Amino acid sequence: MLSLYNLIVHFAGFLLKIMALFSPKMKLFVDGRKVVFPVLEQKIKPNDKTIWFHAASLGEYEQGLPVIEKIKVQFPSHKIVVTFFSPSGYEVRKNNTVADVTVYLPLDTKKNAQQFLKLVHPDLVFFIKYEYWPNYLAELKKSNTKTYLISGILRKNQLFFKWYGGFYREALNTFTYFFVQNETSKKLLQQLGKTNVAVSGDTRFDRVATILEKDNSLDFISDFKDNTITIVVGSSWPKDEDLLVNFINSNTFHVKFILAPHNIKEQQIQQLKNSITKKTVLFSEKEGKQLADFDVFIIDTIGILTKIYSYADIAYVGGGFGNPGVHNVLEPATFGVPILIGPNYSHFAEAIALVNIEACVSVANQKELNEALENLIRNDDIRREKGHISSTFVQMNEGATAIILKNILNDYI
Repeated sequence: MLSLYNLIVHFAGFLLKIMALFSPKMKLFVDGRKVVFPVLEQKIKPNDKTIWFHAASLGEYEQGLPVIEKIKVQFPSHKIVVTFFSPSGYEVRKNNTVADVTVYLPLDTKKNAQQFLKLVHPDLVFFIKYEYWPNYLAELKKSNTKTYLISGILRKNQLFFKWYGGFYREALNTFTYFFVQNETSKKLLQQLGKTNVAVSGDTRFDRVATILEKDNSLDFISDFKDNTITIVVGSSWPKDEDLLVNFINSNTFHVKFILAPHNIKEQQIQQLKNSITKKTVLFSEKEGKQLADFDVFIIDTIGILTKIYSYADIAYVGGGFGNPGVHNVLEPATFGVPILIGPNYSHFAEAIALVNIEACVSVANQKELNEALENLIRNDDIRREKGHISSTFVQMNEGATAIILKNILNDYI
């Protein structure tokens, strides 16, 4: 099976080069990998000590960031190397300040794995949440490099638990320790004979909890809000926006809306703006405007949604009408905001938990959305209660980073 896997990886590499001719995203994926080895040769010397973190995309990077920051403090003489698989992670965080080197992860061929590890020669390796690359893991095992899975999550439908997944199960033997999010993941690993497992929880709670320690003020958002109940819509997709625009256009409440779409392409932003009958302003057009005079503020930029959530009285988190599902609900939760989401959230433990404790409401259609928003707008007590439950939920689940660091330091020293 490993031979078949390697054949598939090589074929995928060839196919991606063809796709790159037609897809800007695939072009980034392919072109970004062309410079990885030269960059590593330039930035990492043979006598440098390094620690390597791998994240599939932006979400996993943010998830691992608390651990990266703590490791950087504990190992100040080591260079931190961060790799991404996806352009959506690398392109957003390629200029981060926590890592000394940030690059794409070359495709998982044996040759790439050997060359990458020869150049990086890490003392410690961390894979965040998932992504198990057999050739990289095999080479790490050969070199006896301490390798950890952090904020891991396992499901029965993964390849490890299939009769034909033997080479993937073998890859798990590389890991020095598994730090998983829940008991289900621990039990699944134990079924494979793994005893080097601890339930540490999810480091994302530590990540979002630190947001409260930062300056989240945005004067232009404060001007727009103007002490009015404000509904913040984060990472919305067209299906979310169809329902929300209907509510915006028809409601008679004295409320304001901030929309931060997932896709900020100019054409889509203009379509969204044109569909709204209330007085609407774009972030890119805000200069010189009396923002308090507008009812809807569309954020056609990236990087400020987290701060905007701090101004929300109610939050709607998008993605729940598509696959794989809802986006990050923990950011509004940490600010003590009641949350609405679409129906597709079954793969996200934190969303399930927030729904179960009634801090978050899942809506499946226009009627349910209207009723949920009207209830939260009308009832200050319900709004505050759900918001309090949200923030308490985040606070009670902090601590994963400390558990991971304690075990790793005991193991390494």
